Amino acid sequence: MTLLRSLVFVALFYLWSAIIAITIIPLLILPASLMFVALGVWSAGIKFLLHAICGIRVEIRGQQHIPKGAALIAPKHQCMFDVFAQFGVLPAPIFVMKKELTWIPFLAWYGIKLGCIVVDREGHSKALRKMVADAKHRFNANRQLLIFPEGSRMPPGAAPDYKPGIAALYREFDVPVHPVATNSGVHWPKHGFLRKPGVIVFEYLEPIPPGLKRAEFMRTLQDRIEPASSRLLAL
Repeated sequence: MTLLRSLVFVALFYLWSAIIAITIIPLLILPASLMFVALGVWSAGIKFLLHAICGIRVEIRGQQHIPKGAALIAPKHQCMFDVFAQFGVLPAPIFVMKKELTWIPFLAWYGIKLGCIVVDREGHSKALRKMVADAKHRFNANRQLLIFPEGSRMPPGAAPDYKPGIAALYREFDVPVHPVATNSGVHWPKHGFLRKPGVIVFEYLEPIPPGLKRAEFMRTLQDRIEPASSRLLAL
């Protein structure tokens, strides 16, 4: 039954995404705020399909820690749903996205419209400097800059591998960092199409204030995200 439900979900997910991608093309010449609304509708549709077809409920915890203004968002990353789920939660996110994603039809257009920052992970220190420079041009008092600290999806329970990007942004911007724990990979695995019933939780944790030394910040970030994510794996 899980296999059949998963196949139906995947088919409808791509159909829904294609409909949204084509429908919102005119928004490319309109204010970006309308694009955020449309992508919030897309995200809500995905959550509905997950619940109705796969028996997966999506829960947002720690809503008192969701920022309304300028902040850095640092979520645990276990599956691609971690990206979709943030639309409709954060008011105006800027995503740091890997270069390979710009090869996906429509995604590059909408990413540019929303001010997403593209990173070439093969560029190392040069790519890191460019990411910071781009962020300085696009980040403002009304936006939330989201970067996955591990850079790519990690299986649930895997040893953490935090990259320097989040530390570089933390050093440059005098804003809090909001860690986000999740168990998404349990129900939406990194590879394959099986969607396992249960509850996907995105838990916004207590923000880390600006001004910490790099080592202390990275330790604090990991100490907040990892135990919280591990606790969610039992759901």
